[in-house]
Amino acid sequence: MKYITKQNAERRTWLTRVLLLGVSVCLHPLSALAKKPEALEAIQKIVGSNTLNEGKVKLVLPPLIENGNLVVLKVGVDNPMTEQNYVKAIHIIAEGNPLPNVFSAYLTPRSGTANITTRVRLAESQKVWAIAQLSDGSFWQSSVQTMVTTSACTEEP
Repeated sequence: MKYITKQNAERRTWLTRVLLLGVSVCLHPLSALAKKPEALEAIQKIVGSNTLNEGKVKLVLPPLIENGNLVVLKVGVDNPMTEQNYVKAIHIIAEGNPLPNVFSAYLTPRSGTANITTRVRLAESQKVWAIAQLSDGSFWQSSVQTMVTTSACTEEP
């Protein structure tokens, strides 16, 4: 007959916890790595106490990204670029990157259009937001959920 010692009980408790964590990560892999609070905090810093409206912004990212090191991102804002009414800034936030603020582009009426095409790095499968700030003080958003098969940005800052 085998007796359960204190050491064996502690080992079993530890193994049970590791097993439960492993099952949790397998069932919900994004929740184990998600940095959504940091992304929401970054959005809050941009928007402040203003309302974040849905629409006007079109964010284009592939739904399935083979390599997160080089991802083509297109964002456009359906708004005139006149002296009285123009897009002041476009901000890109990625919840799964070590630093959620991917970039901010600042525009003037002389920019002509509020369309940007660039390449970004995405650390993992995640939600990406595009937020446009207009000259009238309003904020507009769009978001896309992406799945990244080979991650980028894996080193912590």
